[in-house]
Amino acid sequence: MLAKVHSCAVIGLDAEPIHVEVDIASGLERVTLVGLPDTAVRESSERVRAAVTNSGFFFPQHRLTINLAPADLRKEGPAYDLPIAVGILAATRQVLGALDKVVIVGELSLDGSVRHVNGTLPMATAAKLAGYQCLFVPASDAAEAALVEGIEVYPVESLASLVNHLNGQQTIARFENQFNFDEQAPVAFPFQFEHIKGQEHAKRALEIACAGGHNVLMKGPPGAGKTLLARALPSILPRLTLTEALDITRIYSVADALTSAEPLVRIRPFRAPHHTISHAGLVGGGRWPRPGEISLAHRGVLFLDELPEFGTRSLETLRQPLEDRIVTISRAAGTLTFPANFMFVAAMNKCPCGWYGDDQKACTCSMAMVQRYQNRISGPLMDRIDIHIDVARVPFQKLSSLDAGESSDLIRRRVNGARQAQAERFAKLNKPELLINGDMGPAEVQQFCCIDDTGRNLLRAAVQQMNLSARAYHRVLKLARTIADLSGDPQIQIPHLAEALQYRPRELG
Repeated sequence: MLAKVHSCAVIGLDAEPIHVEVDIASGLERVTLVGLPDTAVRESSERVRAAVTNSGFFFPQHRLTINLAPADLRKEGPAYDLPIAVGILAATRQVLGALDKVVIVGELSLDGSVRHVNGTLPMATAAKLAGYQCLFVPASDAAEAALVEGIEVYPVESLASLVNHLNGQQTIARFENQFNFDEQAPVAFPFQFEHIKGQEHAKRALEIACAGGHNVLMKGPPGAGKTLLARALPSILPRLTLTEALDITRIYSVADALTSAEPLVRIRPFRAPHHTISHAGLVGGGRWPRPGEISLAHRGVLFLDELPEFGTRSLETLRQPLEDRIVTISRAAGTLTFPANFMFVAAMNKCPCGWYGDDQKACTCSMAMVQRYQNRISGPLMDRIDIHIDVARVPFQKLSSLDAGESSDLIRRRVNGARQAQAERFAKLNKPELLINGDMGPAEVQQFCCIDDTGRNLLRAAVQQMNLSARAYHRVLKLARTIADLSGDPQIQIPHLAEALQYRPRELG
């Protein structure tokens, strides 16, 4: 007796259709699972046996062969428990309904209830693209799967309820997604710019960074407000579009970072990992590669506080994603590519004690210690950061003032205006990955960052005096283009170039 059930396997951020084939033959009782399964899949035979028995069904006392096809595609995780159980029941004629147009995923408990699985959103997308009509998923994942239009989603509470539905005895109601995505819906951010006293220079730099998607490094003494400024960044970033929200949700679905109460990511990610994070945790990896923090920050902000405390290997690995906006992870089992288009924001002290350059508290570090501390950040990584700002301590008069600063809503309107100008400029290029100035390559810089002879003379002097690299030269032009967009100027002017140049790093002295 042979039965076939359709399921899905998550590979990276995508899913592939899987066919679960169950064959029952005469012989001593034995379950053989083939098709390149990992440990969690191999253990499914015991979970399925208990779930089938405890749900009131008969588990065959014969030789069972279960094949997960295609056999050359790795399978991991417990999502195959439910399709394996349905395949066994279909092979023993306990399930009589048609299974050729349905996809089934889910983990089984020993009592037959169905548990949550990762990657439901890419599974639903793969099932739709493969032409399947129905998708049976755990009830806790139904809202996430229903984000994909064009396929019927059915929430499954238990193995018994699914069998009754397939046999036509008790129908499971189709899940109707009631989510309403509103780009302009108000969001209560815990940190906003109007609550930050002083630091107008830093606020201006962060506004420019958000308008063009530029990378930022803040240096200053402890307690000056670097972390607070960074945590207020999401309040001035543009709201997510539905396309961006689904793109982020797909990553969070695979990383198991979604909640059943909110299956769709509605605000831009802000990821702030601790400096003790491992290399795989930051960049992604593992035996079966998973997205790291830089992919979880896609379309949002990656904030690294106390930057010199991070491992050198982890920091140097950031160099390629900062340029290419993707991260490629190669393992013996294959190569996977994850998106990593994030805005990089970092904060650090200028020396180990933190008070180098402060005008009120003396630094206790020697110049050699200061130099060694700052040299933990390599030159190539520093060259990829567009905006370097010094965040000084806030005087008492400003700290004690009751006057609120400029609101995040007002700043966000200016940022939205600048990004709208960039979207209109890049629309004619037919490059969907090119959305903001920070995404421009050399060809786009040459086309859209034109300067006159006076500006060219200024840049020539800056390149000679500041020893700017070719990368830094292009980043200055992109930053000046963003400053011009914020001021509404169609061409880059001398003040825009001058402001962009002042954000370049200065030599230690």
